[in-house]
Amino acid sequence: MATKASSSSTPNSPSATPGSYGEGSIRVLKGLEPVKQRPGMYTRTDNPLHTIQEVIDNAADEALAGFGKRIDLIQHSDGSISIADDGRGIPFGLHPEEGVPVVEIVFTRLHAGGKFDKGSGGAYSFSGGLHGVGVSVTNALAKRLEVTVWRGGEVASLAFENGDVVEPVTTRKAERGDRKQGTTVRVWPDAKYFESAELPKNELVHLLRSKAVLMPGVIVTLTNEKTGDVQTWSYKGGLRDYLQQTLTADPLIPLFEGEQYAGRSETENFAEGEGAAWCVAFTEEGQTMRESYVNLIPTVAGGTHESGLKDGLFGAIKSFIELHSLLPKGVKLMPDDVFSRASFVLSAKVLDPQFQGQTKERLNSRDALRLVSTYVKPGLELWLNQHVEFGKKLAELVIKQAQTRQRASQKVEKRKGSGVAVLPGKLTDCESRDLLHNEVFLVEGDSAGGSAKMGRNKETQAVLPLRGKVLNTWEVERDRLFANNEIHDISVALGVDPHGKNDSPDLSGLRYGKICILSDADVDGSHIQVLLLTLFFRHFPKLIETGHIFVARPPLYRVDAPARGKKPAAKIYALDEGELSATLDKLRKEGAREGSWSISRFKGLGEMSAEQLWDTTLNPETRRLSPVTYGALDLGETEMAINKLMGKGEASSRRELMEIHGDSVEVDV
Repeated sequence: MATKASSSSTPNSPSATPGSYGEGSIRVLKGLEPVKQRPGMYTRTDNPLHTIQEVIDNAADEALAGFGKRIDLIQHSDGSISIADDGRGIPFGLHPEEGVPVVEIVFTRLHAGGKFDKGSGGAYSFSGGLHGVGVSVTNALAKRLEVTVWRGGEVASLAFENGDVVEPVTTRKAERGDRKQGTTVRVWPDAKYFESAELPKNELVHLLRSKAVLMPGVIVTLTNEKTGDVQTWSYKGGLRDYLQQTLTADPLIPLFEGEQYAGRSETENFAEGEGAAWCVAFTEEGQTMRESYVNLIPTVAGGTHESGLKDGLFGAIKSFIELHSLLPKGVKLMPDDVFSRASFVLSAKVLDPQFQGQTKERLNSRDALRLVSTYVKPGLELWLNQHVEFGKKLAELVIKQAQTRQRASQKVEKRKGSGVAVLPGKLTDCESRDLLHNEVFLVEGDSAGGSAKMGRNKETQAVLPLRGKVLNTWEVERDRLFANNEIHDISVALGVDPHGKNDSPDLSGLRYGKICILSDADVDGSHIQVLLLTLFFRHFPKLIETGHIFVARPPLYRVDAPARGKKPAAKIYALDEGELSATLDKLRKEGAREGSWSISRFKGLGEMSAEQLWDTTLNPETRRLSPVTYGALDLGETEMAINKLMGKGEASSRRELMEIHGDSVEVDV
C-alpha cells in the first residue's frame, strides 16, 4: 500500500507525529506471542474447554494408534485440570536439529508435532492433530502447565508459566510403582483469556464419553476432587450401545450399522485404512441425535463426511423405492426427506483431514464425501433388499415426508394486473418448487451457461445466462430499469419486483432460496460481480437483508497431482495464487517430485467441463459459496462506499482510491 509522509521528519525519529507509519511500526510476534495476542484465532475463548480438549485429543491419538488403553481426567480443587494416558509418552531427548528437548518444543513452538508425516512411516497414521498447534496453545493460555512423561525406564518432568519454561526438563530412573509409559499434563488455565474460567460440565462429560464410545475397550474416567465424584466410561458395544442409550424416540426399523475401511487393494481410490463406522436410526418424529467425528475429533458443525452419509443413505433408499416401484406419480424425493428422519453416530478415519479452522468443528475434505458414501450406500441397499418389509416401512416414511414438503412449498405465483409474467426464454429452470432448496445461478456468458446447464442438479438448480456486462444501475431510476433486457429477465426470473431500502416488498413470489452470482475468476468476472451486487443493493436490498444473495467462487487453477505415498493421483483445485502456492507446498511435503505435477489455468468458466463445474462450483457439498451481507458498516456507510465506486460524478474519488491502493494490485501478464 502506498503511504504519504505527514511531516518532514523520518518515520522513526523522536519527532515523528503520533500515528506515523514507518519501518519501526511493524512488530514481529515470536514464540507463543501470536496466541496470547489473538487467542480467538487458535481456540474458543468462551471457556477453556477447547484448550483442555487439545490435551485429551493427544491422549486419544495414542489410543487410536493402539498404544494406550486409558485416559484419566481430574478436576483438582485448585482449579487445575490434569489429563493422564498410558501411551508411548512424549519423547524428551534432544531434537536432532533444534538441540532442545522434544517435549519442550511440543509445548512451546507453534507448528511443531509428530503428526505431519502421515502414511509415510510417521508416528501416527491417523490422528486428529494436523498443524502441531494444539497443546502449544494450551500452554500459551495457561498460568502454569506441568508435564510428566514415563518412557524407556525413565521419568521426565518440566513446568511452564505463561508459556515459558520455568523448570527445565529433569529426568530420573523409574522406580517400583511408577508407570511403564504414558504422559500426564496438568494445566492451570489463565482466566484472563476466557469469558468464563469454568469448564462446562455437560460438554466435558459428552466429550469424554464420546472418546470411550469411539474406542471400544478404552477406559475413560472423570474425577472431581471437590465432590469426590468419579465417572467411568467403557463401551464394548461401541456406536450401537451409545445411540440406543441416547435416542429419545423408538426407531421405526432396526438400527442400521456398519464399518468398512480401505484395504491395500483399494489404494487407487482411498488410502489404506481410510473409511468409517456408523450407526443410524430412523424415527417418525425426526432426528433426535446427530454426532460425527473424524479421527476421534468431534465435528459439531458436521462437514463433508456427514454429507457422504447423507448421500449414501439417500442413494440406497431411492434405489430401493425405484426397484420396488413404490414412488407415487408426481412425488420427487430429496436427500433431506431421508436425512431429516435419521439420527446417527458417524466416526470417519481420514488420512489427511482438512478442517475449517483450528477448532476443527467442521470437516472440509472433499474426498470424505465420496469415502463415506461409497461404503454406506451398498451396505444399506443390501440390507433393505434382505429385509423388504422394513424397507417398505422406511420408504413409506420417506415418501410421506416428501409429500408433506411438496404441499408446504406450493405457492400461487403473483400476477401483475390481469397478465401473467412469462419466464425468460434463456432461463433453464429447476424442477422443484421448494424455496428452501431451489437455487438460481446468474452466469456470465452463454458458454459458461452451457456448462452450468449440463453440470447442474436439474432438480434444484436453475441457470440464467447473462450476455455481456450488466448495466451499472447505481444512478438508474427504478421505472427505467426494465428498459434493460438483462435486468428485466433477472427480476422476472426471481419473482421479485425492484424496491428501495425503506420499502416493504412482497417476497411471496420469490422463486429461489439462493441467488448465486457466478462469474469468471478474473478481473472481468470481478467487475460483473460488482455490477450485480450494485443492482441488488440499490434495487433489491431486501434480498440481501434476508440472506438470499450469494457469490460463487470458482477456482482459477487446477493441479494434476501424481500419486505420492499412500495418496492416489488427484485433481486439486486452487482458488487463487495463494492457494496454488499452498497446494504445491503440500505436494512437496507429501513426497511429490518437483515438477511432477501439471498446472492448468482456467481462462473462464466456459473452459470447464460440466463435471469440473459441478465438482468445484455447483455441488452444495464441495463448492465455495459466500453469502452477501452488510458487514461492519451500516447502510449509510455502505451506500457512501458504493457511491464512491459506482457514481458517475465520483471520478476524482476513484482516482484517489487508485493512488492510495494501486500498489496492492497484482496483474497477471
